[in-house]
Amino acid sequence: MNKKKLDYTLFKRLLMYAKPYKKVFVFAAFCVLLLSFLSPLRPYLIGKMVDNYIVNTQNKELLLHWSIGIIGLLFIEGILQFVSSYFSNLLAQSVIRDIRKKLFSHVVSFRMKYFDKTPIGALVTRVVSDLEAITQVFSSGIMEMSRDLISLLVVLSLMFYTNWELSLMTLIPIPLLIFATRIFARAMKSAFQLERKQVTKLNTFVQEHLTGMSIVQLFNKNKEEYSKFVEINNGHRKAHINAVWANSIFFPVVEILSSLSIAFLLVWGALNAGGKTNVEIQAMYGQIIAFTLWIYQLYRPIRQLADKFNVLQRGIVRAERIFEIMDRNDHRQESGKNERVDFRKDISFDKVSFSYTENTDVLKQINLKIDTGKMIAIVGATGSGKSTIVNVLGRFYEHQSGTIKIGEVDIKEIKLAHLRDNIAIVLQDIFLFSDTIHNNITLGDERISREEVIKASKAVGAHDFITQLPNGYDYSIGERGSVLSVGQRQLLAFIRAYVYDPQILILDEATSSVDTESEMLIQEATINLTKGRTSVVIAHRLSTIQKADQIVVMDKGEILEIGTHNELLLKNGKYKTLYEKQIFKPA
Repeated sequence: MNKKKLDYTLFKRLLMYAKPYKKVFVFAAFCVLLLSFLSPLRPYLIGKMVDNYIVNTQNKELLLHWSIGIIGLLFIEGILQFVSSYFSNLLAQSVIRDIRKKLFSHVVSFRMKYFDKTPIGALVTRVVSDLEAITQVFSSGIMEMSRDLISLLVVLSLMFYTNWELSLMTLIPIPLLIFATRIFARAMKSAFQLERKQVTKLNTFVQEHLTGMSIVQLFNKNKEEYSKFVEINNGHRKAHINAVWANSIFFPVVEILSSLSIAFLLVWGALNAGGKTNVEIQAMYGQIIAFTLWIYQLYRPIRQLADKFNVLQRGIVRAERIFEIMDRNDHRQESGKNERVDFRKDISFDKVSFSYTENTDVLKQINLKIDTGKMIAIVGATGSGKSTIVNVLGRFYEHQSGTIKIGEVDIKEIKLAHLRDNIAIVLQDIFLFSDTIHNNITLGDERISREEVIKASKAVGAHDFITQLPNGYDYSIGERGSVLSVGQRQLLAFIRAYVYDPQILILDEATSSVDTESEMLIQEATINLTKGRTSVVIAHRLSTIQKADQIVVMDKGEILEIGTHNELLLKNGKYKTLYEKQIFKPA
């Protein structure tokens, strides 16, 4: 598909989003159409007024009536401009709202693999900046381009109707203007493509470095990272300067050419005035005034058409990036349809293999049974595949071979939302939103009452520390819960899992980063939380999982040993080696 066809296809696809707002579109288009005819008509009427009531008859009463009429026409034009602008922007914002909702809904359905490979700053640019650029396609692109084109045709028609010889004389510079406009459009398109890359680059850098500012400062890399920022910022500036440079050349060219048209108009007037009487010369005044006004109306639409064309180009370029994401169905999470699943059944892994990258298996032919209502612990060295089991069980990643079943139902057949509703995961790295404690626990679910939140907090052992905070459960914890300790954030994650009352609970390294006091609270919370539930605990500290019903020892994506704490110690295998290293670890 060539580029022109691609642009047309993207433009047509954008217009499809305006269908629900057909009435708004039609009304705005009607106002634009009226405006396109009324504006060029005004110079014609002014010319007639000059000829009939100033030069010839000098009838003050009729001159006053005509003047009032033209002022009334200007007033109507002003109203039409306001209405067309308002409804064009209303249409634009409505369309962008719909696209943004659809885009965000699509993005949150992607597999985690997509987010692993895509910078968050780039996605923020798509959802915010790119969509704002598309807004201009509807607000100042389609409507204003249509108005300018129609206005251009009406101006030319009136000019040739009034005096075709004078029209040809004033249009001599137009071929040069058309040539300059084509060059300008190409230059601006290249500038917009470079600009979009630099905007994404800048957004990604800023987002990543503000999020990781503690690392930057901890390793004293302020100067080095600032230097990188300056370089990226200069690239951003250069991209915008390219667009400014093209504008700086094009618009003076337009002004020069419009002045040439007026010069040709005056030359025509001078040449035609020779040998004519004063009455005949005076008869030319109305035409000269009308043509002077038309020349400005002629060049302004052409100049604005180039400008609006670039707005349209920028919107199409950004739309291409938006639709590229929306068309990535191959990255979308497959969901299944089964919603009638009893999660109080055994979980079984049958020859499950998985790899994040091709030909590098992280899980290798895993066979595992997790009895319902029991607590199973998974231990092993870093990279052994512990967390990957969690990822494939929650379907954050899809395993490539083998089956995972809950009872007799393959998890790939379960509707994804239903699966996630019945599985709660407490991760090592807790993410909290910049909101109140209550909203971070409920995640905005209004079905969960304050009483349920307090009950869960008491069960987990976090109620006391929460009530000591200013405003208690309504205390705003800042971005990522920065005002709380690691242990407190972890306890909030336990409360969050508790109030959702999952059938299957997964704790992924939940105590690896907390102090001894917090670990004791979390161990107590773990006992309360896992009671009566099928639980999978991924453990770094082996002291926390000695009471597990079953312990699975993994290494390099394979299961080496399975048994209770005491059974595994008697085997003198990998588990005993890991346990002794932690117990007898030198201070």
